[in-house]
Amino acid sequence: MANNRRLARLSAFFVFLAAMLLSAGFTGNALTVGFAVPLLAAEETMVTEETMVADETMDPDTGLDDLDNHEVDLQISDPLEPVNRVFFHFNDRLYFWVLKPVARTYGAVIPQDFRICIRNAFHNLLFPVRFVNNVLQFKFKNAGIELSRFAINTTAGVAGFGDPAKEVFGLDIKDEDLGQTFGYWGVGNGIYFCWPVLGPSSLRDSVGSFGDSYLSPIGWVMQNGTEDGIALHAGQQVNNTSLVIGDYESFLESSFDPYISLRDAYIQYRQSKVKDSKEHNKIY
Repeated sequence: MANNRRLARLSAFFVFLAAMLLSAGFTGNALTVGFAVPLLAAEETMVTEETMVADETMDPDTGLDDLDNHEVDLQISDPLEPVNRVFFHFNDRLYFWVLKPVARTYGAVIPQDFRICIRNAFHNLLFPVRFVNNVLQFKFKNAGIELSRFAINTTAGVAGFGDPAKEVFGLDIKDEDLGQTFGYWGVGNGIYFCWPVLGPSSLRDSVGSFGDSYLSPIGWVMQNGTEDGIALHAGQQVNNTSLVIGDYESFLESSFDPYISLRDAYIQYRQSKVKDSKEHNKIY
């Protein structure tokens, strides 16, 4: 019995490791730096980059081509590239050998509509991260929208499984995290990291993710009971991954050097998030 229990815990731990690879940083998950973000948004960020270039080719002050400045903004120092590449390949194998098979089996058992409801519930649960970071950026209107969304979805949406705030009232998620807040106030990316298990990040986002963990209910559970926190987080990531299986594979197929492509996609995506924050900086 003891051996079986040990084996079950070990299996859960490895599922958790793989699950962390596709953390939803995009939804304010503060425990990790999010691997899903650059993968799911890879195509979107390419479009975003083209749009940004088109909009910013002329400097409003000098009238000169601003393309070079834009390219510099999207670069990041990568002095740890040899080590980062080792961790990238480790994460890649962990995804294919553990997370993908588990998520695929899970998706075959649980209907898609119910999996979407579970994803909604986790979005609702991570409301404190988004709310506080909107306040830290003086986006009081967006903070109010987040507060309204939480109240509506927790009640009318039955603990957040539904999203009547968006479907009925047209209130969209105002996604912000501490990494974006740092960027909003002018803090640069710092150096690039590809963390084992956690995936791509920057110095700024790594510090931000650690800070956000103190706002996340999942982080609170993890601090009070590691096993419960691991189970909750692994469940979230397996559920999220089951809804996007195939995206990472397509990303790899279209990349000449997946490591570089993932790094660039991540930085482009985070840059676009910070840029969006600065463009929508109304304080009311």
